[in-house]
Amino acid sequence: MTEPHRRVLPTVDDTEALGRELAADLTAGDLVVLDGPLGAGKTALTRGIAAGLGVQGRVSSPTFIIARRHRAGERDDAAPVALVHVDAYRLGGGLDELDALDLDTDLHDAVVVVEWGGGVVEHLSDRHLRVRLARDPESEVRTATWEWVERQADPAAG
Repeated sequence: MTEPHRRVLPTVDDTEALGRELAADLTAGDLVVLDGPLGAGKTALTRGIAAGLGVQGRVSSPTFIIARRHRAGERDDAAPVALVHVDAYRLGGGLDELDALDLDTDLHDAVVVVEWGGGVVEHLSDRHLRVRLARDPESEVRTATWEWVERQADPAAG
């Protein structure tokens, strides 16, 4: 197993730049799970991912609508891909609500980014990009760690 990548992000612009960088390796079918406390930079990172994917529309927190779909636009050096931006915070881990969002269908033709998704959406894909964000308590400096995680086989299913 490889060590997770880690980067200190002194500004919001740095957080968005990391998102654009991560987007270069994302294609339709990829699941990105973002975790971190309030104010850690999850939406800023998603704005960067959206910019890197070239999707259409302004990216903001989907807290009150839970999921927002952004249509594919122009993308440098890669096929256009849509983005589905989800806020799982209000789902409270409820699988019925998650199933109602039909994210497994979205995964066929979009990159799905889920804020507060840890422990909630990993089962939707055989692998996902896990990004953990932390914010220094006395500053705007954030730290991101990220890695691709393979879904573990369920021994009870065998």
